[in-house]
Amino acid sequence: MKKLPKILLFATAMGLAGAAAAQALKPEDKVKFRQAAYTFMAWNMEKIKAQTVDGSAPFDQAQVAAAANAIAAAANSGMGALYSPDTVGVVGFHKSRLKKEFFEQPDQVREIAINFTEQANKLAEIAAMGDKAEIAQQFGEVGKACKACHDKFRMKD
Repeated sequence: MKKLPKILLFATAMGLAGAAAAQALKPEDKVKFRQAAYTFMAWNMEKIKAQTVDGSAPFDQAQVAAAANAIAAAANSGMGALYSPDTVGVVGFHKSRLKKEFFEQPDQVREIAINFTEQANKLAEIAAMGDKAEIAQQFGEVGKACKACHDKFRMKD
């Protein structure tokens, strides 16, 4: 567990560097990058779900660990820099569903984001150990962390 604070420190540093680079992006590009990252994470979540929850695919610990590492990498990538008030309702690959309340409640956003990153990092750690039941349990925690943001700050379809 000593590793986690170092990971968070690194993620914060990368987020600050990413914030400077993201300022130069057009709002529609920020939305595209966000949407691409979330699609990538969803694809990897589906792989884990199929192998540890549904049983619709055979369990392959190396594949599950790689998928969990991909999710953690995206969570630690500094994506927060891709959020700015000028991206609300903007079309990237499709129209952003981000609510304006996201920018009115920064403390809650920060809490949700930190929890998501922690849960994603924990999933990567557990997946590396290979216990299918523990991976499935932590997969659920990552899902809850995603849902917390969706419920609060994402418009319904």
